[in-house]
Amino acid sequence: MDRATPTPKAREAFGRAKRIEEAYARRLRKVAAHVGDIVAGFDPDRWESADAIGVILRQYADTVLRPWAKAVAERMIADVNARDHREWMAASRKIGKVLRNEIGATPVGDVVRARLAEQVNLITSLPKEAAERVHGLALEGITNGARASEIAKEILRTGEVTKSRATCIARTEVGRTATELTRARAESVGSTHFVWRTSGDSDVREDHRKLNGKVFAWNDPPVADGRTGARALPGSIYNCRCYAAPVISND
Repeated sequence: MDRATPTPKAREAFGRAKRIEEAYARRLRKVAAHVGDIVAGFDPDRWESADAIGVILRQYADTVLRPWAKAVAERMIADVNARDHREWMAASRKIGKVLRNEIGATPVGDVVRARLAEQVNLITSLPKEAAERVHGLALEGITNGARASEIAKEILRTGEVTKSRATCIARTEVGRTATELTRARAESVGSTHFVWRTSGDSDVREDHRKLNGKVFAWNDPPVADGRTGARALPGSIYNCRCYAAPVISND
């Protein structure tokens, strides 16, 4: 049975949407900056400050941040969905009119709803994780007799740590969203497999370099992290910039 993949231009577009990722990361880093401001407003040398910081960060996550997170996540998912749909339509010259019509009618609502719920939880987890970090550092200082100045210094780094976490979330989640939407459209027209594609640069991790160009089933992803044995689709594991090129039957 003949199989076809999207044209080189479309295949490239099935990869990471760099501009979408950068925009998402900028918005999430605003959360990190606010976390840093909250922490910096307290005296880190006073252990009781840790409890107050934790209360405020959790309140921020559950009340102020949640509706904003929903709006930001909706925008990211809509941008990725529009790009994915556009590239499928561009690839339709290769896969034929019938498949183009089927792809155009593909329901992706379930994927969008699942992705939205997960994004909101991830965004609101940023200040909550920061609260846990501050609490843990304070507890370490109290129980282990660590130098107060060193603990205070680490507490003040919480905003920086949260910023790194925000960037990691943006990079991973844009790729994961793109892959899930591509998979939904691909499976709707009978695709059962994909080709693992890397970004092709020197930053590609060795595990993924070995997977490049190999064909896998959508429902049976390969081991994407040799250290943990974790299986994942391209773009669906932390900091992964790989993508799935769908294998489509000409029949």
